[in-house]
Amino acid sequence: MGTYYKRKYKPRAGTKLDEARLYFMANPEATVDDAVNNLNVSKSYAHKIYRQYRKAFIQPVPSKWVSDLRQSSRSVSDGSTASYYTLPDGATQLQDLISHKDMNAQVGEIFRACYRYGEASHSDQLRDANKIMFYIKSEVERLEKLT
Repeated sequence: MGTYYKRKYKPRAGTKLDEARLYFMANPEATVDDAVNNLNVSKSYAHKIYRQYRKAFIQPVPSKWVSDLRQSSRSVSDGSTASYYTLPDGATQLQDLISHKDMNAQVGEIFRACYRYGEASHSDQLRDANKIMFYIKSEVERLEKLT
């Protein structure tokens, strides 16, 4: 069974660092080469995380953390065009993209304001920038309440 960070750190699926940590937790017998092949990271990066894991991870991993990793639907980019930039079939309007990405109201408004930035006759760049900032702050507050 894997282990978790002695400071009670709870990894989040999605970031490259946490994906690597969760991988080593879920696969305690994994080698650096295994991590390179399964996580699409460089050998030096995998070795760095492997060393940290061996030093700091000492207690049993809650199974929910491992299942969170397995359920993570985030893609890892190799630097070329990533699959998360591919437009969905039949997308003809901004709303199609907003729906496809399942954006909430704040993120949808940010996306719309960025797309039309300074182009709408009723909204100059300053108004659009203020609107983007307002919705970003709202989204950050919402996310902070969840943690």
